[in-house]
Amino acid sequence: MTDIFTSQTPLVLILASLFGYLLGSIPFGLVITKFAGLGDVRKIGSGNIGATNVLRTGNKKVAAGVLIADLLKGTIAVVIAQNFGLAAAMLAGLFAFLGHLFPVWLKFKGGKGVATYIGVLLGLVPMAVLVFAVVWLSIAFIFKFSSLAALCALTIVPIALYVMGFSNIAILFAIMSIIAIVKHHENISRLFAGTENKIGSKKK
Repeated sequence: MTDIFTSQTPLVLILASLFGYLLGSIPFGLVITKFAGLGDVRKIGSGNIGATNVLRTGNKKVAAGVLIADLLKGTIAVVIAQNFGLAAAMLAGLFAFLGHLFPVWLKFKGGKGVATYIGVLLGLVPMAVLVFAVVWLSIAFIFKFSSLAALCALTIVPIALYVMGFSNIAILFAIMSIIAIVKHHENISRLFAGTENKIGSKKK
């Protein structure tokens, strides 16, 4: 892991991190919903700026747009930074993810990062997105909880990456998964309490 980073200059790594963070911190959930005339998404449902909460507005097209935009933040950060090496790409992806979670423009109160996580995964190891999708869809189909499906996928992806031979990237995603799981602490509490909303539920 350290060999990847020592092979590149500190300036490149710093710039890649800064670029990733600034791109990731663009609050598309807030911008797109306001542009669509749906008001401030932070005043709806959970108050989260991610696509899942945007879906609570009842506008599936806007929610899909937010999902794609948040996903592409991670992918674009990685693809551009890849021109300067794997370490730059990994840092750009990590900081795009962190930027979404802790955007400077919103007093560091962002989303839970799942879409951007997938975007970073798409940029670094595209085939691993299939692993995430299969796990998410399977758990969602069986248990009907979006949060549980995401938590399971976040747990499996780093393991899958390691098994696939991407040990360095597996470490990166293990770190990202831990952070994303912590950001889901309210969902985890509701799952244990039996009060978490199921997919398709109209409750807020």
